[in-house]
Amino acid sequence: MGDHLEVFLGVVLMASTVFGISSCSFDRGIALYRFCNLTQVPQVPQTTKNLLLSFNFISNVTSMSFPFLEQLQLLELGTQFTSLTIDKEAFRNLPNLRILDLGKSEINFLHPNAFQGLPHLFELRLFGCGLSEVILRDGYFRNLESLMHLDLSKNQIHTLHLHPSFQELNSLKSIDLSFNQVTTVCESELKPLQGKTLSFFSLATNSLYIPVSVDWSKCGNPFKNMSVETLDVSDNGWSVDRIRNFSNAISGSETFSLVLAHHVMGSGFGFHNIKDPDQNTFAGLARSSVIKLDLSHGYIFSLNVRLFETLKELKLLTLAHNKINTIVEGAFYGLDRLQVLNLSYNLLGELYNFNFNGLPQVAYVDLQKNHIGIIQGQTFRFLKNLKTLDLRDNALTTINFIPSIPTIFLGGNKLVTLPNINLVTNFIQLSENRLENMANLYFLLQVPHLQILILNQNRFASCTQSFVPTENLSLEQLFLGENMLQLAWENEVCWNVFKRLSYLRVLYLDSNYLNFLPPGVFSDLTALRELYLGSNRLKVLSPGDLPANLEILDVSRNQLLSPDPNLFASLSVVDLRHNQFICMCELNIFINWLNQTNVTVFGSPADIYCVFPEPLSGIPISTISMEGCDEDEALQPLKFSLFLVFTVLLILFLVTVIIVTKFRGFCFFCYKRIQRLVFKDHPQSMDPDTYTYDAYLCFSSKDFEWVQNAFLKCLDTQYSDQNRFRLCFEERDFVPGNNHIVNIQDAIWSSRKIVCLVSRHFLRDGWCLEAFSYAQSRCISDLNSGLIMVVVGSLSQYQLMKHQSIRGFVQKQQYLRWPEDVQDVEWFLHKLSQQILQKQKEERRNSSIPLQMVATIS
Repeated sequence: MGDHLEVFLGVVLMASTVFGISSCSFDRGIALYRFCNLTQVPQVPQTTKNLLLSFNFISNVTSMSFPFLEQLQLLELGTQFTSLTIDKEAFRNLPNLRILDLGKSEINFLHPNAFQGLPHLFELRLFGCGLSEVILRDGYFRNLESLMHLDLSKNQIHTLHLHPSFQELNSLKSIDLSFNQVTTVCESELKPLQGKTLSFFSLATNSLYIPVSVDWSKCGNPFKNMSVETLDVSDNGWSVDRIRNFSNAISGSETFSLVLAHHVMGSGFGFHNIKDPDQNTFAGLARSSVIKLDLSHGYIFSLNVRLFETLKELKLLTLAHNKINTIVEGAFYGLDRLQVLNLSYNLLGELYNFNFNGLPQVAYVDLQKNHIGIIQGQTFRFLKNLKTLDLRDNALTTINFIPSIPTIFLGGNKLVTLPNINLVTNFIQLSENRLENMANLYFLLQVPHLQILILNQNRFASCTQSFVPTENLSLEQLFLGENMLQLAWENEVCWNVFKRLSYLRVLYLDSNYLNFLPPGVFSDLTALRELYLGSNRLKVLSPGDLPANLEILDVSRNQLLSPDPNLFASLSVVDLRHNQFICMCELNIFINWLNQTNVTVFGSPADIYCVFPEPLSGIPISTISMEGCDEDEALQPLKFSLFLVFTVLLILFLVTVIIVTKFRGFCFFCYKRIQRLVFKDHPQSMDPDTYTYDAYLCFSSKDFEWVQNAFLKCLDTQYSDQNRFRLCFEERDFVPGNNHIVNIQDAIWSSRKIVCLVSRHFLRDGWCLEAFSYAQSRCISDLNSGLIMVVVGSLSQYQLMKHQSIRGFVQKQQYLRWPEDVQDVEWFLHKLSQQILQKQKEERRNSSIPLQMVATIS
């Protein structure tokens, strides 16, 4: 990766030169001379602290190359485009140099005394310089008493016979010998390092102990009497036997972190020719105080019994990127101090109750990117110190096994619904699942102590029932981006989902297809500071839509046409990029606000542009002039419009007659809407003291579904707050257990009007015909027209006259017919409502008469 970064840096710097941005300059103590085609070190001011000379053609560095630069601390001579020759005491005029970088420069000649005279040098970078083992053997690093970091990676070193002068490097902490050709390392070769404590020692990617056979009794312990915080011997192609031999060889040497990544241990999936590690593999590390062990990127298939039993002090175990499919019972016995277990990127499919036995102190278990579909209920229950469980990107369909722990990652699974379990957590991540019903969201909002809830990329779109949210005094951040809340909210349900979240500070609702915000949906969010509504379809924001204490608002990538700047006045930051602004005079106030506001408007001005009218499309609105929008000039288009209106008035009248005839239903709807808006038309008030119901709706039970959609949803108050009538019908209002005739009589005498919906089912229903007869009796008793008959379907006069109870009404009274054309339904319901509201000719008689009649009949 380092090579790619250097090439990228080179391309960027070369591009800067091509486009006229010179890199050959000095500024504030930094001399930048990359890609300057230099063949020798340039003269720089004595105040230079950093001198950067990479990507040039400098071939010789001598003691005369540098003037006396007392303040220079960093010298970069790496990646020269020619071979480099470095003479004796080449850097002696740089007494305070701390970092010397010669990496990626092919060194043709390096004098043994090249680094003399650098008492403060603490980092020396010699990676990729084509150096051999001579650099270690011949004392090139003598007298560098401050040297801490030595990078000799990516060279051509074959052996590690260290010069005795290494014993004098008392500050040395880090040695990187990775990517060389070292085949063996024995005790005698590293003897000058004995007694030292190193923070990092790397022999990675060397084919160590591979091509040769090692007599470990003669080779001894390479790290004898040494203490290494991190020992990296990864990517050496070691099998179980070589790791066992190496572990036994370094037994007793303190190695706090051992990196054995990119090994070849394990049979892999479907193979059996290479052994998985067993309890003897790491036995030699028992006295090495290993705290961290990295066994990632291998082929381990099975974790065998008591595999890590000897690693009593181990706290972090990484087994990621193997082929682990089986965890044998007792595999983790002995790891009494383990705190972090990483099993990600393996082939686990099921987890059992015994899998994690023997881990009393584990706090973090990483199981992401496996294929886990089934987990037994007690798998994690006995991990008493577990704080974080990562199960992202598996195949889970339930979470019954989840313990009460502070942090849970469950994203990228196959959860369709959540069970009703006692869940207690501070952080839960459930993004990229298949949750659809908002009942699951209400359940999660009730989780005790929950502070952060992440539900991005689910499918929340369904709300099948109303919920009463409970107060949540802990939730601070809620992520609901990339769902489909619009589908739920457009049905006027679940508008209270954010109620009682008085501590919520951050809310993400981006990419939810929202084209409106339900009234008062954010009214309870008194602590909300950040609201993200980007990538929706909002066309307008109204006063009161946003919380009063909001500080950061993202409404980018919506369809706002002409926003009210007063909505943003109290914010600190607002993102308005990529909306659909109409740059006409109505936008003048917003443009003036945008050019003068103290609110931080996120993004480039070029991202806030016009989409209409066409000549201004794509033009940043901050550059639009609105000088022609004064009052006199604004009236000119109005006068011209009035002239056109009066000119075509006659034509419009004729067209209107045709339209009204053709689209009479829609016209009637518009008429009623205009009547309510312009003339403040209010529903006529009913007398609540006289009747319990405004009307008794009598119909066959077989017609209930149609009646509900056609009448109840449009007229009954319990179906919608916008309706005006208190209707009575059998399925809801008849008292169960009462005599059916008594229920019918009570409904008739408790209602102002009786509406009989006469259909084919009605004519075949004896109870309906009986109710019709009682309704006629009530009308005769009260001497009024309280019965309204509505014929539904294609019933002829003859079919109606066949029934004696209906015949008399049809002969004397007018009745209504349900319209065949759907556009007449609105008018019909209006007509029916007027008849229900029509006052009776005479007041209702004394109730003693119908009561006597009821008593006689029953």
